[in-house]
Amino acid sequence: MKPQTALPETNAPTREEEQAEVIRRLEEDIIFGRLAPGARLVEDTLMSRYGASRHFVRQALFQLERQGIVLREKNIGATVRFYSAEEVRQIYEVREMLTRQAALMIALPAPAGLIEQLTELQRRYCAKADARDLRGIHEANDAFHVALFSACGNPYLVRSLQDYMNLTLPMRAKNLADREGLALSRRQHELMIELLKGRDSWALAQLCVDHMQFSKADYLGRIAGEKSAE
Repeated sequence: MKPQTALPETNAPTREEEQAEVIRRLEEDIIFGRLAPGARLVEDTLMSRYGASRHFVRQALFQLERQGIVLREKNIGATVRFYSAEEVRQIYEVREMLTRQAALMIALPAPAGLIEQLTELQRRYCAKADARDLRGIHEANDAFHVALFSACGNPYLVRSLQDYMNLTLPMRAKNLADREGLALSRRQHELMIELLKGRDSWALAQLCVDHMQFSKADYLGRIAGEKSAE
């Protein structure tokens, strides 16, 4: 008798990988605007949408609640977190102050290593943009800004900035799919790199603050439009 040939091992996803996939897909549907602010997140609907168990869906809702993009309320259930116009302005007010301070603390001219790192991250960002890879654009964009602000030398300030970047994620990520917003973002990134080669810290700080205004205005316009349509 011929020896039996062993069957190839299947790389079935682990429970942790399955859970991470549900979280990723729900997060993307929210931050890229497929699920609108205030939309109800019904477990049965999400189970069907993602082909996932109730346990995985509930865990995804818990995780995204901790990130601040899902709101869970008694007798109402889970909804996509909706920020009022006043909340948006207040959140961005803090983020703008943190951003300006971090940019002013970057020593100019910046080290060649930082310029090279940001140039490579910008190349990756543009490649993802050309491929219309929304998740890749989002990740490359955040990596660019974390690398930039890490040059301020204060890790606690950088951590605070990351917290506010996460808080504004539902407000800003949708613009990664917007051709006008994406083109503006690419140009501003390139100008930031050029300013890092000079000595004008105030120009760099102002550009970093201006960089946030498109997404802020877009979100305020969206929620105003949704409110007027009610």
